[in-house]
Amino acid sequence: MSQKNSRGFTLLEVLLAISVVAILLTTFLAVFGPATNTIRRAVSVQDADRLATALEKELSTLREDEIGRFETPFSKAFEWISSSSSLDSAIVLFNYRGDTSQVINGKLEAYLEQNGEPGRDYLVQSAVRRLSGENKDLEPLLEAVEGRVFVVRMRQLVRDGNGGLTATDSGNGLVGGDGEGATSAEEFDDAVITFQTDFYALPANSFQYVTGPLARGGNDFEGTLGSPLFSRAMAVRR
Repeated sequence: MSQKNSRGFTLLEVLLAISVVAILLTTFLAVFGPATNTIRRAVSVQDADRLATALEKELSTLREDEIGRFETPFSKAFEWISSSSSLDSAIVLFNYRGDTSQVINGKLEAYLEQNGEPGRDYLVQSAVRRLSGENKDLEPLLEAVEGRVFVVRMRQLVRDGNGGLTATDSGNGLVGGDGEGATSAEEFDDAVITFQTDFYALPANSFQYVTGPLARGGNDFEGTLGSPLFSRAMAVRR
């Protein structure tokens, strides 16, 4: 009878094969990794750019539940802009699933069901909220997020010595055209507030992160969130 010997792979051959796969994988990541990051960043910029329109509308709107806190939409915009240089009162922008059967104060409540038909059970809505404890609906809205959440820092554009505009963190208040500081919209004589908006992508779309590590970041936007995706000059009129 003839006997056949089946020979397996040696340890050297296995190690050689693993090395070849590792080299190919490293090459693949080196070539396509940056492209993937670039595509993701481009998509995020497009999303943030669309949400900028929602921010402009929000700063010119006084909602029913805000009537007791602000006299006019301009008063609201003044306070939001002058206080957004701190992360504990910054602005968050995002899209969420809004329940078509629940509308409170002109806003769709969050749709938290796992299954649902778009257009019938829920609509994707834009939300603009300030991290100041005023929004009781922020937690459920973040549970119904569609896409990424963005944080916005708004800094007033003030004339510098060369006649240009410089983004300035003015703290509590803004600077009028006469160079005088104003702590309220009534003290602010100008008819227009020009400001720069810096858009940052949030690393975690969770209420715990927003009210925890993010809110504790103070004025250090870059240290907490990295570099902004993009910046845009905007204005709000009285």
